[in-house]
Amino acid sequence: MKIDRAEREILQVLQTEGRISNVELAERAGLSESPCFRRVRQLEESGVIKGYAARLDQRLLGLQVTAFVQVSLDKQDDRKQRDFLARVEAEEHIVECHAMSGSHDYLLKVVARSMDHFSELSMQRILKFPGVKNIESNFSLMAIKESSALPVR
Repeated sequence: MKIDRAEREILQVLQTEGRISNVELAERAGLSESPCFRRVRQLEESGVIKGYAARLDQRLLGLQVTAFVQVSLDKQDDRKQRDFLARVEAEEHIVECHAMSGSHDYLLKVVARSMDHFSELSMQRILKFPGVKNIESNFSLMAIKESSALPVR
C-alpha cells in the first residue's frame, strides 16, 4: 500500500493523539474534513490502523516489576508450540511475545505486582507451559523509552 504525505501526517498524529477530533486532525494534515475522514477510514479498512487504545501507567496499576523472559522450548513440535502460544495468549501478565532468532525461541515481556508475584508467574506458570525447557529472566530497572509509535515519515 502506498501512503502519501497527508496519510503519513494522519498516522503520525493519531499514534500520539488517538482522541483528536477529525476537525483538528484534518487541519494538522492539511486536508478538509471529509477527505481526512475518508482517508482515516481507508487506513482502518486496509489494516494500517489496527485499532485504538488508551496507554496505561503500569506502576499506578500496581504492576511494579517488568521482566524480559527468554524461553527455550525442548522440541520444535508443532502441537507443543501451538499449545505454548495458546498459553502465552491466555496469560494476561505476558504483554508481549516475540519469536526470536539466536539461542532462545521466544522473548516475553512480563509485568507483575512484585518479585514474589513474578516468581509465582515464572515458576508455577511459564515453566509449566507445554514444551518449555528453560527460561532466563532479566529485569527492567527503569524504562528509558517506551513508545508504540512507529516511524511513518
